[in-house]
Amino acid sequence: MSNDILKELAAILEARKSESAESSYVASLYAKPDKMLEKIGEEAVETIIAAKNDDKEQIIYETADLWFHTMVMLAQKGLSPNDVLNELARRFGVSGHDEKASRTK
Repeated sequence: MSNDILKELAAILEARKSESAESSYVASLYAKPDKMLEKIGEEAVETIIAAKNDDKEQIIYETADLWFHTMVMLAQKGLSPNDVLNELARRFGVSGHDEKASRTK
């Protein structure tokens, strides 16, 4: 189910590219990329605070906001959740230390 919701949301986010910023929150983020990136940062901070407060409901809520705004950024850049899932699959079974050491700088 979770992968289906990611696909459905990605399709909606793609469709919002052709809408006006006045009629769509997502389109308004596409129109102001810096605002979109600020939202990702804001949601990341709120997720961290929820985790520090050990508030499980708030962690879920804030993580959903973080994922949503990150998906908007991915769509704006012409990327999809599958691109991220493929990268996670590539890393699966690889030591985190080894994977990080293999990255080019």
